[in-house]
Amino acid sequence: MKFHRNLVQTVIETLQQIFISGLYADRAIEQVLKQNPRFGSRDRRFIAETTYEIVRWMRYISLCVSEEHGTSKSHYYKLFAAWHHLKGIELPDWKEFDGIHKNEISKKAAQIKLIRKYRESIPDWLDEIGIAELGEAVWEKEIHELNKEAQVVLRVNTLKISAEELRNKLSEQGIEAETLSNPSPVWGEIKGAALIVKRQNLYHLKEYKQGLFEIQDASSQLIAPFLQLKEGMTVIDACAGAGGKSLHIAALMKNKGRIISMDVEERKLIELKKRAERAGAGMIQTQLINSDTINKLKNTADRLLLDVPCSGLGVIRRNPDAKWKLSLDFINKVKKTQQEIICTYHQMLKPGGIMVYATCSILPGENQNQAELFLNKNKNIFEFIKERKVMPSEGFDGFYMAAFRKL
Repeated sequence: MKFHRNLVQTVIETLQQIFISGLYADRAIEQVLKQNPRFGSRDRRFIAETTYEIVRWMRYISLCVSEEHGTSKSHYYKLFAAWHHLKGIELPDWKEFDGIHKNEISKKAAQIKLIRKYRESIPDWLDEIGIAELGEAVWEKEIHELNKEAQVVLRVNTLKISAEELRNKLSEQGIEAETLSNPSPVWGEIKGAALIVKRQNLYHLKEYKQGLFEIQDASSQLIAPFLQLKEGMTVIDACAGAGGKSLHIAALMKNKGRIISMDVEERKLIELKKRAERAGAGMIQTQLINSDTINKLKNTADRLLLDVPCSGLGVIRRNPDAKWKLSLDFINKVKKTQQEIICTYHQMLKPGGIMVYATCSILPGENQNQAELFLNKNKNIFEFIKERKVMPSEGFDGFYMAAFRKL
């Protein structure tokens, strides 16, 4: 493998943006690639993949060079060198790599692999909460899975095209899209509209610009069907963000009915409007949440989706820097927010309607414990229908969803 100095330097600068300036990895990588439009596809892939790898394995690599903390460029060059040595890749004879002792790195790696929090490259507190909430055997399995690279999954926009037609269109451009091959029955209901492709830039494709597909993980695609939708319903997506699940709901309802997509951030709703127009999802209306919103929409929804803010531990495969930016304090705060949302927003649901509480976390404290707490507070108003826990070891992101019926 041949290293190019300008590309390595770009990786180093991107790592500094993530760990010193505090940018999220996806934003830092997007920013640096926009600033360097001359980079070819192979160069862009090297920068993105190398940055994500070092971010994911930051603690493990740092311990291999006996430097768990550092801010200088020389520190990040050491991490770059150690990571590639551990992968068996020969380094060029650059002054930036002086002082790299390969034997010491290999010896240290053999020692720290015996300790899970080092081997899986996670903070102490995360290892502790994982064991406490899931048990050691389950946590061991799931955190190992969360350190694997996430697959790229498309959701076919069935308002405009079938999965087979989209596969053919992509194949004409040399992009092979495969249906889900995971044998678990949990994926059966989405196999007709979920396709897996190799990691690459898909946003420039005319098929994307025409709204023929969205990029959405398979686990996330399970949430809309969980609502038990029917054409003509009024559905409120109360924590809609940029609207991935709202778009899926529109497709399942064949654009018949009404979706009110709500959020507290206007910029996300602006993006949602663009995506809805591209997808041909005319049934979607956006609503910025204010002090009167819930009261005005009382008893109006046949279905209510609460995809609440959470730790995001189920999706750290695709957001590995979250491991270093999360804290136990944040998780405790977000659990309070979750309970506030579910105990307030449920008022928008009609009697007989179904509400789904969902997170992209794998921690029971954010999931079934929250569902039980809500039900205990509202026994005379709601009944529990069912829940679904999707773990990373099942092949995709970790998600939780619980359905309740309003009496």
